[in-house]
Amino acid sequence: MSIQERDKNHLWHPLTQHKLHPENLAIVKAKGCVLTDENGKDYIDAIASWYTCMYGHCNPYITNKVSEQLQQLHHVVFSSLTHEPAVKLSEALIKILPENQNKLFFSDNGSTSVEIGIKMALQFHFNKGEKRNTLIAFEDSFHGDTFGAMSVSGLSVYNGPFEDFFIDVKRIPTPNKTNIETILETLKSIITNNKVAGFIYEPLVQGAAAMKMHDAEGLDRILQFCKANTIITVADEVMTGFGKTGRHFASDFMTTKPDVMCLSKALTAGIMPMAITSCSQKIYDAFYSDDMAKGLFHGHTYSANPLACTAALAGIELLQSEAIQNNIANIIEAHKKFNTHIKNHPKVANTRQTGIIFALDLNIEMTRYGSLRDRLFNYFLDHSVFLRPLGNTIYIQAPYVITKQELQKIYTVIEDVLNTL
Repeated sequence: MSIQERDKNHLWHPLTQHKLHPENLAIVKAKGCVLTDENGKDYIDAIASWYTCMYGHCNPYITNKVSEQLQQLHHVVFSSLTHEPAVKLSEALIKILPENQNKLFFSDNGSTSVEIGIKMALQFHFNKGEKRNTLIAFEDSFHGDTFGAMSVSGLSVYNGPFEDFFIDVKRIPTPNKTNIETILETLKSIITNNKVAGFIYEPLVQGAAAMKMHDAEGLDRILQFCKANTIITVADEVMTGFGKTGRHFASDFMTTKPDVMCLSKALTAGIMPMAITSCSQKIYDAFYSDDMAKGLFHGHTYSANPLACTAALAGIELLQSEAIQNNIANIIEAHKKFNTHIKNHPKVANTRQTGIIFALDLNIEMTRYGSLRDRLFNYFLDHSVFLRPLGNTIYIQAPYVITKQELQKIYTVIEDVLNTL
């Protein structure tokens, strides 16, 4: 019996309604940008397996480092103990994070990094003797699937059954060139009528909202407003971090830096699950006390796993290499050329790009997980490209090591599917 058939016996996949989608493609190996299924067919991974494997699958530099670490120390509890991979990672990561970031708190996935960021924002004020119980977030945001992360997310398709249990959140639109003054007036009203602890945001690109992109200058003004009103700013860079926007972090495009940052996905290059919530010294100092109760009581069994730390450190080394930086620049330029070619296609409503992230919207109304979306998804698979459309949005976020030929194959398949609609 095939892996695909055996899968049906016991497995429950994420974001899947199994009655409608009983089949899950069985992948047996991956290398570079190519996934290989159990029948030997290859697929270009055009979304880096949910934006994680940015240096390619089974990157030998990273896997060799992890293999060496596996022989020495593969796990040890991170409460009361420490180890060199975590220390070395902290030293390397702090060097590339925005200059105000100074402390790192480990967890195990993007949602939990957000949970910790939310806790930091709420407890910061609590520890100072001030109760603030409201958060601000963008419309159509997505920050994860745990309860705090769902609370600040604005996509009801994920959150519907749970909304009665959420933290109090007030929403604002993402900024563009015309609406920032209105947003600032809305913020004034929100803080007048609520005790606001923090503002959590996806900087520049909202991934799950179909790669919706917004204005850096407008976001900077929102952050300045928050700073002036002691509202803790939490940048969710789980998706945008580690080079995808053309800089190491999307927060690098703003003058005003976040108090807290949430990191995961490409952090460990897709090798191991791990997350980090970083913060400024000001945030850390609010928890530093003779009173044990003022500490941050949050912990995960696999926090700062040495193998994950080793993978992350190797990934940071690759990110800063001349080869990867050149590849990023080449992908950005290739996307620009493809955009010029495709933006006037009769089936394209609009296009957008931030760094290596490219998206286009079809001028066809369709549901997020409907039959037409499935038709697009299956067309891509049939033509050896793994892309996951978000409703009528087709987007690319391929590994940095993708070749010109592989990238051109993705472009060609996208244009071909447009011609079938």
